[in-house]
Amino acid sequence: MDAQGRGRADNIDPADQWVLNPNTGEYELRLTPSAPQSPVPGPRRPASPGAGAGGTRETASPEIPGQRRRRTEPEPPAGRRSRRQPVKKKSKAKKVLLWTGGTMAFVLVAASAAGYLYIKHLNDNITSVSDDGASTGGFSKDKAINLLIIGTDKRTGSGNEGYGDAGSVGHADTTILLHIAKDRSNATALSIPRDLIVDVPDCQTQQEDGTEKVIAGTENVRFNTSLGQDGRTASCTVRTVTELTGIQADNFMVADFNAVKTLTDAVGGVEVCLAKDIDDSDSHLKLSKGTHNISGETALAFVRTRHSVGFGGDLSRIQLQQQFLSALMRKLSSNSTLTSPTKLVKLAEVGTKALTVDSQLDSIGKLKDLGLELGKLNPKNLTFTTIPVLDNPAEKVKATVVLNETKAPAVFQAIKGDVSFTAVKKKQAQASKDAAAARLEGSKSAASEVRVRILNGGAPDGSAQEALSWLQNQEGVVKSENAGNADAKLSKTTLEYAPNQADQARELASLMGLSGSAMKPGKSVINSQGLPAITLTLGKDYQGAGVSLTTPTKAPDVDSKTTADKVTCAK
Repeated sequence: MDAQGRGRADNIDPADQWVLNPNTGEYELRLTPSAPQSPVPGPRRPASPGAGAGGTRETASPEIPGQRRRRTEPEPPAGRRSRRQPVKKKSKAKKVLLWTGGTMAFVLVAASAAGYLYIKHLNDNITSVSDDGASTGGFSKDKAINLLIIGTDKRTGSGNEGYGDAGSVGHADTTILLHIAKDRSNATALSIPRDLIVDVPDCQTQQEDGTEKVIAGTENVRFNTSLGQDGRTASCTVRTVTELTGIQADNFMVADFNAVKTLTDAVGGVEVCLAKDIDDSDSHLKLSKGTHNISGETALAFVRTRHSVGFGGDLSRIQLQQQFLSALMRKLSSNSTLTSPTKLVKLAEVGTKALTVDSQLDSIGKLKDLGLELGKLNPKNLTFTTIPVLDNPAEKVKATVVLNETKAPAVFQAIKGDVSFTAVKKKQAQASKDAAAARLEGSKSAASEVRVRILNGGAPDGSAQEALSWLQNQEGVVKSENAGNADAKLSKTTLEYAPNQADQARELASLMGLSGSAMKPGKSVINSQGLPAITLTLGKDYQGAGVSLTTPTKAPDVDSKTTADKVTCAK
């Protein structure tokens, strides 16, 4: 029997042994009074005067919900008042737990109960797979975060025989790219239709038996075949999303049918709304018009429904899935969940068993760190939207969609530029923004008069030469030269110039599509011919010759958009 179970009566709920520590704001594992204390780090109470025969004095056992507190310390003598004062509970507890409010909080809540022994148990629950080098290598606390959430049609667990393709190996049935802003003020959840026609690139994978295998890519296929088909793993879906959007995920999570049922059961159901009665024989959803609390089988049927809502296709189902995730987020960040040790422990068990994560998220500690970042979000600033698409013009019977080449690039660029799709107050002073924009205003020299040295400061190898050739041959910037690699790596491209070179800098900024913030008033440098020149340093944001580097300041209009704080009734 492990340390958790020693001395514990069989009729005690394990969740009742998690007690809120008012000094730290976290739940800790406490055993019954008759059992040895759990090795949870914490201060020991020193021996006090008047202790018993052993020179020590037994302190009162922590109070366990649902049981009478047993006093082992003698009452103070008559006429004297105890010096022990009640500890005032701190509001910090709620603040600490609010990190569960992120979109994927239903898995990250696993770390909320930080008991020493229980952590090992939860770590053993976690299933992880290799990211095969497809991701960035893991999120960073000081940068924007891109998390790819993949829901598969693989049927695990009992009771799922009537759903989906009976022989499915687990395709990318539901995929959401969740972008969390660098300052954590906002987030965008971008749904990717499973029937979107894409090119799946070649993918190096680690198979279940540990062997390495390169799976050949395919062109003009459904997006959902990026997972499962021909042995593709989740890393292939990550690579496909990168090729499609230009956005590389930091981490990924995968859930199947059973995860939806078990997670909604764990939180006591989520609230959804329908604008009409639905009786769908395909998904097995039968609900009347209005608001319902759904869980288990009904929750799975809800996110699987498509024929009875909207136009009856996958895009209509995406709207139901977005409503479901919004409801789940609201439930997880509500007091009824945050203040219930029983629910939190149950979520810890279910969450760690229900999802598969990449090898960079293979411990409770890493999941908790990610959860803390997600918890900084305000639900009203979490926007759900979908990649802009059009019906496939090559089909007479419309079954798939293609990328809307007019609208989609602006959406991808806004996400890459960390632009919010909701109105969020930024901390940056307006005066600073105005000053940066003013650098672009004024006269410009002719392209042939721009004298510039080009450095590679973090762009792909060969970028400086590529930019040089384009500027000289296409734009007439003939007084330009490749100056090699910069001393430091930059995330953003910069253009440094002296005050008397501002007209040259404005012309080059116009050609390169640079924003005012990329322009750095400073000093000139001497080029290889001994003449003063401006310096263009290509950063990691450089995407190729002729591709604008202007960071959008406003998100584009999209066909559909909802925020996580609102209840929208499905039509």
